[in-house]
Amino acid sequence: MIKYQLECKNCNLTFNSWFANSKEYEKLKLKNLINCHQCNSKKIEKSLMAPKLLSKSAKIDNEKDEIKFKVINKKIREYQKFIKKNFDYVGENFAYEARSIHYNNKKKEKGIFGSASKEEIRELKEEGISTQVIPWIKDKEN
Repeated sequence: MIKYQLECKNCNLTFNSWFANSKEYEKLKLKNLINCHQCNSKKIEKSLMAPKLLSKSAKIDNEKDEIKFKVINKKIREYQKFIKKNFDYVGENFAYEARSIHYNNKKKEKGIFGSASKEEIRELKEEGISTQVIPWIKDKEN
């Protein structure tokens, strides 16, 4: 998904809109399917937008953002603690272990967690094996 800031060239209204990707925006624009919410004009153009990214080295803009960042980090750590306590860690063998449980009815007392590539996760889902991807903060960053 991508969010663009759009401007109506007829009434100068500025508004945001979400698109599946940049090609989808171009396709809709070409077919005259994008219109102004205020005057219904089809004279809509993209405005320049700067993405807002947070990184380890980036300075957090304000107190409100810093509080949100801390709350999210705390929640991720709580999830990690719960998972470590209630699930068995299988490391890089996640895909193999998930298939063993699914196909061999290998019952485990606890669920499993570990690492898998995007490709492995896609394959597991195609095979009907339920998986979840969650954000993970490495212990050294805790």
